[in-house]
Amino acid sequence: MKIDVITLDGGSGKALELRDDIFGIDDIRADILHRCVTWQLAKRRAGTHKIQVRNEVSRTGKKMYRQKGTGGARHGSRRAAQFVGGAKAHGPVVRSHAFDLPKKVRALALRYALSSKAKSGALVVLEDARLDEPKTATLRGRFASLGLKNALIIAGPEVDANFKLAARNIPDVDVLPNAGLNVYDVLRRHTLVLTRAAVEAIEARFEAKEAA
Repeated sequence: MKIDVITLDGGSGKALELRDDIFGIDDIRADILHRCVTWQLAKRRAGTHKIQVRNEVSRTGKKMYRQKGTGGARHGSRRAAQFVGGAKAHGPVVRSHAFDLPKKVRALALRYALSSKAKSGALVVLEDARLDEPKTATLRGRFASLGLKNALIIAGPEVDANFKLAARNIPDVDVLPNAGLNVYDVLRRHTLVLTRAAVEAIEARFEAKEAA
C-alpha cells in the first residue's frame, strides 16, 4: 500500500510504499492483541505488594488465656488473623506477575496493531521529527495544523533532543525511538506517527525475523 509522506511544517514529501504483510492486514485478531497487551501490563507490574504473615507480626507470644474452662474458643496467640492487630490471612506476597508469550505471537500482535492504525486512517508518516530549537509552543502549533491531539510518535533510531524537550510537556503525546515501539502504546493513542526512518526500521526488523 502507498501512503503520502508529510513534513512537520505541513509540506509534502515523496510517497512511501508500505508492506502489506505489516501495514495492510485486513483480518485483525483482537484476541492476539489482547494477549499481548495483557502480557505487557503484567510484565511491568512491580509485584511488591506485601502483608504481614503470622510470624512477622510484632505482638506478644503469651497465651491469651487458659486453654480450658473459659467457655470460649481455645486460642494460643494474639497474632492470629481473626484478632484486631493480628496477621492477614491469604493476603498478597511479593511475586512476579510476568508470564511467557511466544515471540511469534508478539510479532504478530505488532503487525496487527500497525495494520489496525493504517486500516482506520490513523497512521501518519513524517519525513523526520526534528526541530531547530526546543520550543513547546512551536511544536504544539505544528501538531495542531496536522490535527495531532492524541498521538504516539516513533521518531527514528534516536529521538532528536530538541524535539524530545519540546514534546514532553504536551499532554497525550508520547515520543519514542524505534526500539520503544510496542503494541500497548500503539493502541492506547488515537494516532500513530512514524518517521520515514522508523518505517524503514520496522520493515527491516520483520525481514530479519523472517530470515531467521
